[in-house]
Amino acid sequence: MLEAVLKGCSWLRENCEAVKGTMVLLVAGAALVKFYVNRQNRRKRWAAVGKDIVIVHGLPKGHRTPNPSPLTLTLETYLRLAKIPYQMDYEEPFGPMGKSPWITLNGEEMGDSQMIIKMLGRRFGNDFSAKLTPEQQGAARAFHMMVTEYLALVFRMWRWVENRGWTMLQEKPCAPKKPLKGQKICKRTCIQGIGRHSPEEIHCIIERNLTAISLYLGDKAFLMGSDPCEVDCALFGSLTHIMWNYPGSPYETIIKVKYPNLKEYVLRVKERLWPDWDQCLRSPK
Repeated sequence: MLEAVLKGCSWLRENCEAVKGTMVLLVAGAALVKFYVNRQNRRKRWAAVGKDIVIVHGLPKGHRTPNPSPLTLTLETYLRLAKIPYQMDYEEPFGPMGKSPWITLNGEEMGDSQMIIKMLGRRFGNDFSAKLTPEQQGAARAFHMMVTEYLALVFRMWRWVENRGWTMLQEKPCAPKKPLKGQKICKRTCIQGIGRHSPEEIHCIIERNLTAISLYLGDKAFLMGSDPCEVDCALFGSLTHIMWNYPGSPYETIIKVKYPNLKEYVLRVKERLWPDWDQCLRSPK
């Protein structure tokens, strides 16, 4: 018996690396199987919610805004405007395109919030921009691209580069800071061009953009007139985050002090489409 044990110990010493490698493969395989099973179970659960109910997958809710992502808040606001039933899911925030948010609808998955809104508008007959004049449609498209592509990139730059992620750390206390996030955004903004400017120059550029929005809005209830449309959802998603998720930023002062019509606009959309705003926030621990 002792001899067999000694032989076994000797074999383990001689094949230690092979045994370690096998154990690593077994553990990794088990983890992959668990990941796949959980993923499939989630999809079965989403498919069982009912026909034509949109499942929005995004980052966990915040305690200042219902979601720390402007794009997720934009999509939620559109769903409320279009009166399309939806549910939020926070288990799998990044979808088939590696982006957040994304949706599941009747078992089908789709990413990119702009494409999602366009598809939902056709499917449910809620294309609000179709009621605009050709001139208004052109202006709405221009403002939509300014907000979702240009301003959103610069706002992320302030969040992750200038502010170094501290506001996100306050929003999600358990989340680690992400220096690599700032590096990626720096690289992206340098390629785009805006990142080659100093912070002061960037602030002036963004102020001119916010000035343009304020001037176009004027004393109208919504950007294109008396009724909200898709561009209002995008604008609300961005301005809301400046008001509540960017404390201490120069953009917060511009909206709250310099252009009060932008602040009043945000509060107006919030009152109309988010009467349950406080109930949608993450409770502070």
